[in-house]
This record gives sequence, structure tokens and C-alpha cells, in this order.
Amino acid sequence: MSTSIRHIGLSAACRATGRPVGAARQLACLGLLFLAGALQAGVLPEDRADLLYHYYDGGGVRIDGPSVLVRKSIGEDVSLSANYYVDSVSSASIDVLTQASRYSEERKETSLGMDYLHGDTVFSLAWTKSDENDYKATTWNIGISQEVFGGLTTISMGYGRGSDDVGRRNSDFNEPADHWRYRVGVSQILSRNLIVGLDYEAITDEGYLNNPYRRVRYADAGSATGYSYQDELYPRTHDSSAVAIRARYHLPYRAAVTAGYRWFDDSWGITASSFELGYIHPWQRWTFELGYRYYTQNEADFYSDLFPYADAQNFLARDKELSSFSNQSVRVAVGYEVPIRFTDLLERGSINLAYDRYSYDYDNFRDLRATGFAAGSEPLYGFSANVVQLFLSLWF
Repeated sequence: MSTSIRHIGLSAACRATGRPVGAARQLACLGLLFLAGALQAGVLPEDRADLLYHYYDGGGVRIDGPSVLVRKSIGEDVSLSANYYVDSVSSASIDVLTQASRYSEERKETSLGMDYLHGDTVFSLAWTKSDENDYKATTWNIGISQEVFGGLTTISMGYGRGSDDVGRRNSDFNEPADHWRYRVGVSQILSRNLIVGLDYEAITDEGYLNNPYRRVRYADAGSATGYSYQDELYPRTHDSSAVAIRARYHLPYRAAVTAGYRWFDDSWGITASSFELGYIHPWQRWTFELGYRYYTQNEADFYSDLFPYADAQNFLARDKELSSFSNQSVRVAVGYEVPIRFTDLLERGSINLAYDRYSYDYDNFRDLRATGFAAGSEPLYGFSANVVQLFLSLWF
């Protein structure tokens, strides 16, 4: 049950940041999800159904919606999965309030997957399609994991290919963006209580990679505010890599302590690192979880809160996710195993509630809503966000 709390919680927290997100944060989410999966191999997923409701509120953005995931085995060698996910987004973020108007939209995501078990090897194939009024994305992922040395070591590899269509509301603007993802990992059982996983991921992006709604500001003495705006302009290519290590230690009284560290670097000049600690404690039918995560990064080479003049350089960005900032999050989760006695079709069930509190502090992104300040001297921006996930799991 604790595994389901962690996995679905990470999925919702990552998705809840919304689209588009900064490259570093997007990869941080993907890396955590991949690492969580890499610590398990050699067996097919259990037959189960999960119903999730998630809610995100922070930084002027509110996102909520349901998700349904069903997994079913065919014989002893094949497991199929299907997932349907909906995000309802209402945004009045600082970018929207200072450069555009509030908006609401809905994103729908459909995923299909298959796992095939052959001996100690698991082959995986997954397809995902995401659709909203100004952004469409399709992704294919394949993976393989192999247990060796009597099941003490698991080696995994993966490849992903994504193709996006970037649009802009109320216009005929349309640009493509392509993505390639390569993953390799190893997990090792070091003792009866300790398992450690090490993962490497490389991503190449090509095409239109910035936000068609966002603009940068530059100093303009002729403007009443002291600055004017022009459109963002990003490079057409982006390469990044990340290394993550994660460990889980099982305590004598069935509890477990988890720890992880992740390092990220990309061709845009961003270097980031994060670490996390967690504690999982089962008690009778209950499972309790506590977690903490800290993340920090420097700014991209072409980022500036205030450029000195128009067209100051070849590439221009004022996306706060490409600035220098830090983030802390605290997680509290509880799960309860529900007795099922009214039908033989279901083996067991659980109901789970998770709460995450995020705090963001930006080092060089300023709050333009503040008045009475000279351009470039406005207060630095920061915000907090709350994420709640409530989900029901049924095994059959």
C-alpha cells in the first residue's frame, strides 16, 4: 500500500505543475517516477484499479480532476493497463496577471500500456496522448528490465519518443516540438533490509520549446513603467542529463526509511540538484508516510528578469522556471486497507489521502504586481502551493 501512495502521489504532483513547465522541474518529476519504478522488476504489476482525485492550488493556478487506472493480466506473461486523466485548469498566475488575462482550460490524457514477462525479463510498451485546446502531445515509451545474480540485481533500460503540436488560443499559430528520452538504471539488494537504485537519463528536445504566450521585459526609459515587452525566443534544441540515486532501508518493525539525491545539467546552462527523505510506517491496517524534498537550481544562460534593451541577445527568456530558485516540499500521507467481504471478485482494497506543501523562492524573478518601485528593484517573487490527492485502490 505504501508503494501506491508514493507512485500516485508523485504522478499527481508532477502533473499538477501544469503545462508548460520549466525543463528542470519537468525532468525532476520524470526522474522521480522512473526511479520509483526502477526499484521493482522481475514480476508483472498486480491486477488492480485506481481511482484518483487530485487538487492543486498555488501561485494563482488551480488544477483539479480525476484519474482512472486499470491493470489486468492475460495469462501469466502479459499485463495490460489503461489510464484516463483529466486536468481542469484555472490560471491567474503572475505571468498571466502581468501579461495577459485569466483563462480556464481542460487537458485530457489517455495512456495504454503492456508489460510482457519472459523468465526474469520484463518488456514494457506504453503510449500516451494528451490533448488541450492549444497543446497536443503524443509519446511512446519502451523499456526492458532484467534480473541477474539470482534476483539481487536488476538492470533496466528505456527509450521514449514524443511529438508535440504547440498552438496559441484564438490564432492559427502552430509549431512542432520533438523529444527523445534515453534511460538506464540498476538496482541492487545489498542486504535483507537495504536496496539501492542508480539511474541515468538523457533527453534531447528539438523544435518550438518556449511558451507562445510569455514575453520578456527590457529597460525602456520612454515607458511609464520603465520597461517594455517583447516575445520570448528560445534555442530550437535542448539537451539534458540527470543522475539519481535512491535507497530504501527496511526497519525491524516493518517500517522503512527512504533517501534520494538527483543531479541535473543541461545545454541551456542550468545545473540543479535535489534530495529527499521519507519515512513509511505500517500499523495494523494503516500506513503512514512522511517526506521532505529540497530542490535548487541556477538560471539559464539566456534568462534575465530585465534585459538592458530590446533584442539584447540572440535568445531571450523570462520564464521563472528558468531563473535561479529553490523549492522545499513536505509530504504527509495516510492509507487504510479496506476489508472486502461482500464479493469474491475483489481481493482487497485501500483508501489513501496524501497532502504536499510546496514553497518556492525565486532569487532573480521579480513581482511586477508591486507598484512604486523602479524597474528591476521590485520585490522578489515567491509562492506556496498545496496538493491534495485522494484515491481508492482495488485489487482483483
